[in-house]
Amino acid sequence: MSEGKPSQPTLPINALDRSSQREFENWFAYPVRVQPHHTDYGGVVWHGSYIAWMEEARNECLRSIGINYGDLAAMGCDLPVVELSVRYHLPLQLGMAAVVKTRMADVTGVRINWDYAIASSDGEQLYVTAKATLVALDRERGNIMRQLPPSVKDALARVSTLHNN
Repeated sequence: MSEGKPSQPTLPINALDRSSQREFENWFAYPVRVQPHHTDYGGVVWHGSYIAWMEEARNECLRSIGINYGDLAAMGCDLPVVELSVRYHLPLQLGMAAVVKTRMADVTGVRINWDYAIASSDGEQLYVTAKATLVALDRERGNIMRQLPPSVKDALARVSTLHNN
């Protein structure tokens, strides 16, 4: 009997096979290029830059189906991240281009789960995979809402249909 950590499944990071590339095919794509302010002194992307890119991609995905964060604020709704899990596979470096892929995985009550993959523009390298959970928050009271506003719920149903097929 050997002691040690149980092996966890990992995604391939080099020369992604065609089935892995197809997994991200219908996800919303947000292109990025590594700028000096995204990196540490060695020219490697700082871990927080990946998180900022994921938030930008999620916001653009929502905007693409008619949900604008300004409109949410006007309705008294905020969607803060309450849980985040990030797996760094390979580093990106200064000047490199990549694509942040995102999709809404599911909605359970007021919890909205998102998946992310940051890959090379050609889809051959996988740099980061992540999952985030957001909740609908009443901005005025600071409490978690009991249900999503109807317009948000309808729009999220559209994004689910668009990017999960």
